[in-house]
Amino acid sequence: MQAPLFFGLIAAFVTTVALIAVAARGDWSERHSGLFALAAGGMLVTLSLLHITPEAFALSRHAPALILTGFLGGLMISFLIRVFFPESGEAGQAAAVTPVMAVALHSFIDGIIYSVTFAASFSSGVYAAMSLLLHKFPEGIIAFAILRRHGFSNRRAFLLAFLAAAATTPLGVIASAPFMYGLGPEMVGNLFAISAGLLLYVATGPLMEPLKEEPPLRSFLALGAGVTIAVLIASLPVHGPDHSPHDGPWDAGDHIDERP
Repeated sequence: MQAPLFFGLIAAFVTTVALIAVAARGDWSERHSGLFALAAGGMLVTLSLLHITPEAFALSRHAPALILTGFLGGLMISFLIRVFFPESGEAGQAAAVTPVMAVALHSFIDGIIYSVTFAASFSSGVYAAMSLLLHKFPEGIIAFAILRRHGFSNRRAFLLAFLAAAATTPLGVIASAPFMYGLGPEMVGNLFAISAGLLLYVATGPLMEPLKEEPPLRSFLALGAGVTIAVLIASLPVHGPDHSPHDGPWDAGDHIDERP
């Protein structure tokens, strides 16, 4: 448990650094919360398509249906929240629940993956941890942008983003470590696929809402900046040549060829 928890804490630290960087100028970040949301949306949709969704397909044979389930589930939850908590005053902050929940679920599953991969071997755990660390920095920015976008104060947005995007990773390690040898690839893959669907909903839905408000050129530049950063992150060669980022107690091909 020591190695996955160590890397889980490093992941939380990386996310916290991102939060400190974006929250240091609270008034400025509030004025530009729409642009932050668009940049975060560009990062998230790019990382989802280049990294998260392919990993979900590699880990679960039911990935297509589960990704769709996660996407439609996020849409339904968001709809119900808007019905019962109309966006006015404090009640409008309820609209942040679905996207922040999606970020928290994905971060929690990252912690589970740490436990499972380190259970296989130290080297596979290190490769997985290094790959997952790449998207922890933008994860913190994404959560913070969502909360600021929905009217949370700088301090509350920082605290809630820390709980959702940073604290959940070591929590996932702690919750799963006692059962790490019992968690098969199918279970982790199914959870990962659902979280991928939720994140795709967040990337294409709530984070794209400022497109209706911001000037077209600024919106394009913000989205382009987010996409560029995500592409650079996804292209960094951080894992070994013989390991996929989430290879763990199973071989990379074992969970792809099990279809009838």
